[in-house]
Amino acid sequence: MNTPDERRAELSSDCANCFGLCCVALPFSAAAGFPYDKPEASPCRHLAEDFRCGVHAHLRDRGYTGCTVFECFGAGQKVSQKTFAGVDWRSDPGSAGDMFASFAVMRRLHELLWYLSEALERPAAEPLRAELRAAFDRTERLSLGSPEELGGVDTDALRGEAGPLLRHTSELVRKAAPGPRKDRAGADLMGARLRGADLRGSCFRGAYLIAADLRGAKMRTADLLGADLRDTDLSGADLSDALFLTQPQVNAAKGDASTVIPDALARPAHW
Repeated sequence: MNTPDERRAELSSDCANCFGLCCVALPFSAAAGFPYDKPEASPCRHLAEDFRCGVHAHLRDRGYTGCTVFECFGAGQKVSQKTFAGVDWRSDPGSAGDMFASFAVMRRLHELLWYLSEALERPAAEPLRAELRAAFDRTERLSLGSPEELGGVDTDALRGEAGPLLRHTSELVRKAAPGPRKDRAGADLMGARLRGADLRGSCFRGAYLIAADLRGAKMRTADLLGADLRDTDLSGADLSDALFLTQPQVNAAKGDASTVIPDALARPAHW
């Protein structure tokens, strides 16, 4: 198995080695952070011949907020350079359908690999190390399959099998947090006023934190797997070792120079 840094690099988008798959394979809508509707398997009007984005430096100004919060977890370059061995959908139009379908499956596999990789890095999860490694290795093997093999992967079942392991990891990590550890899994906290709250070790799995005020909140070791952080104000909040926080979640939130996020994530340009 690669080192944590190597795993993180492989599970982060590398647009220079991708055939613009997110810009062509996925649909987008004017109602979901884009300036117009685009069907799936149709190139964005700004996708250049070299597969680069013609308005990348001005996405938010041009109304492409949806692009700025998207992360493929490295699925784009994996499908482009490994699954299809560097042959792009423009030079081989017959491969386009399989390539786009593979990309959708690969993104789900790589997102799961991101969570499993993080779990493996947590010292508190040592009792689960063998099971986590086996789950990681199995998922990685599936990601190396052919387009036909990828098409047969049941990603929902795979995530369901990994779920208890990730939940147990969360419990082992969070039990060391001081004070009361709130369980707000799946809670509707849209617009909630939680400024300055001590939320260390709390569980917000699948919670709706849209536009919540979390300015200055203490969120170390809080479990944020699947939490909706769109427009959540994280200014001054400490999420330095929050559990299962991803780049799309951070990108969708609001923050400032004093917001602390895990080292594995990049600070959004709009903060």
